[in-house]
Amino acid sequence: MAARAAILKGAERVISIDRIPERLAMTEQYVGAETIDYTTTDVAAERRERTGGRGPDVCIEAVGLEAHSDSPMYLYDQAKQQLRLQTDRPTAVRQAIHACRKAGTVFILGVVVGAVDKFPLGAVINKGLTVRGAQMHGQRYIPMLLERLAAGEIETAHLATHSFSLDEAATAYDMFKHKTDGCVRSVIRPES
Repeated sequence: MAARAAILKGAERVISIDRIPERLAMTEQYVGAETIDYTTTDVAAERRERTGGRGPDVCIEAVGLEAHSDSPMYLYDQAKQQLRLQTDRPTAVRQAIHACRKAGTVFILGVVVGAVDKFPLGAVINKGLTVRGAQMHGQRYIPMLLERLAAGEIETAHLATHSFSLDEAATAYDMFKHKTDGCVRSVIRPES
């Protein structure tokens, strides 16, 4: 949805980075953004090639405390999180800061709940980055979102890949958490 919002707001080019094949396919099919599977590609090299060596003007971190990575820092962050020495895994935030072009903007909208270690503040300062963050401001944005939904500019039906009754809620959460059976989003319907 962040990629779709960027396109609706006039972004010339949007590239989404993920590891879940179903989310990558949805992003290409329904959003119209380019995708990179970070488990099969050197993201830094790919990003440099696609941006002419400059880096993106804006990087949006949209995963937050559950960020995954194939880098050694991921193991460090995961261990610190499990030992309750930090609350989040800032892998994606770090990558966004290092990827963004000089004088660019990093926007953090993923669910972040508290303290993180190894935040690259020096890179933020040396690159002159603007760092912004927020959660969804419903009262401000819901009227505009409803208008865009009604106009067909935003589609959401494809996001509900699996539907469950309230009695199957535990199965729904487990399937979503472990990304089994192509699950992108579990929808629990009390009336089912």
